[in-house]
Amino acid sequence: MRFLHTADWQLGMTRHFLSGEAQPRYSAARRGAVTALGPLAAETGAEFVVVAGDVFEHNQLAPREVSQSLEAMRGIGVPVYLLPGNHDPLDAASVYTSALFTAERPDNVIVLDRPGVHQVRPGLELVAAPWSSKFPTTDLVAQVLDGLPGDGVTRIVVGHGAVDILVPDKDRASLIGLAALEAALDRGAVHYVALGDKHSVFEVGSSGRVWYSGAPEVTNFDDVEPDPGNVLVVDIDESDAGRPVRVDPRRVGTWRFLSMRHSVDTSRDVADLDINLDLMPDKERTVIRLGLTGSLTVTDKAALDVCLDRYARVFAALVPWDRQTDIAVMPADGEFDDLGIGGFAASAVDELVATARTSGEDAEDARAALALLLRLTEGGAA
Repeated sequence: MRFLHTADWQLGMTRHFLSGEAQPRYSAARRGAVTALGPLAAETGAEFVVVAGDVFEHNQLAPREVSQSLEAMRGIGVPVYLLPGNHDPLDAASVYTSALFTAERPDNVIVLDRPGVHQVRPGLELVAAPWSSKFPTTDLVAQVLDGLPGDGVTRIVVGHGAVDILVPDKDRASLIGLAALEAALDRGAVHYVALGDKHSVFEVGSSGRVWYSGAPEVTNFDDVEPDPGNVLVVDIDESDAGRPVRVDPRRVGTWRFLSMRHSVDTSRDVADLDINLDLMPDKERTVIRLGLTGSLTVTDKAALDVCLDRYARVFAALVPWDRQTDIAVMPADGEFDDLGIGGFAASAVDELVATARTSGEDAEDARAALALLLRLTEGGAA
C-alpha cells in the first residue's frame, strides 16, 4: 500500500517581504504544490493523500482562496484526508464548517473532523488527532492512541504539533510524547505516524516510522527551514505481518528563501557579490536575505548600492538581514579630488568629507550625499 504524506500547506499565506506581483505568484505556487500531488499520485500509484494539519493559513480566508484551494484538491484525483491543525482548528469559526467549504468540497476531500479511527477501507485505518482550538491542554495524539489494539489492522496516525524530544519546553501540555508513539508502534497497534508542524522533512526517533513531511512549498529562510518543498511517498507492505515501511521524499516546491552572508571590504568584494547574485537561477522564484559586513569607501558603497538596487528588481525579493549586517563607510583620502569642481562647491565637498569621517546621523547624511554626488558625476541615475 502506498500513500502521500504532506502537511502545512497553509494556503492563503502571505510573506511581508513580498511586494507587487511577487506575492500573487507565491500564493499561486503554494496552490501549485497542491496541484502537483495529482501527477505524483498517478506516477507512484498512491492510494490516497494525508495532510497532517495546517491546510489553511487561518480560518478567516477570502472566498476566492477557499474556492481555488478546493479546486486544486479536486484535481489530485485520489482521496485527500485533511487534518485541522493549529492554524485552522475546528473552532466556532472553522473554515471546514463554513457554508462555502461545505458547499464546494469535492467528493475526494475528507476532513478528519473527529478524534479517533477513520476507515479508509477494510483493514486500513487512519487514526486522527484534529485540533479543536489553538491551545490544546493535552497530548491529542496520545489520547487517540490509548486502547488501540494490535489486531492486524494497518493503521496510520495523523497528528500535528511538536514532539517532546525536539523542544526544550517540556512543560507544554500539547507536546506529542514520543514514548507513547513508540509504544503503540511496538505493540503493532499503529504502523506509521504522519506528522505536521515542522516545515522541513524530518525523521523522529529511530523506528523509521515517525516522520514530519515538511511543507510542500518553502515558508521560511534556509537557516531556519533547511529542507522544505517535499512530499513523502510512503510504502507499507501489508503482506508482511511486521508492516515494513519505506519513505521516499519527493520535491514538489519551486521557490527558495535563501540567507546569505558576504564580506565587502573592497571593490573586488562588491564585484564578487554581483557575480554570485547574477549566477543564481530562477530569480523570479528566489528570495534572498542578505547580510553584509565590512568597511567600504564611499565610492565602493555607491557601487554596492547600485548592485543591490539592480537585483532587488530581478529577484522575487532581496531584503537586508539586519542582524547580520554591519558596514562602515569612510571616505578614502583623495577620493573626491577628481570631480572637476572648484570654489564653493569644492569647499562644500570637503566639509561633507570631514563630516562623513565622524559618527552620528550627520555623518550618515554626509555619506549619503557624497554617494549621490558620485552617481551624478558618473552619469548614473539619482
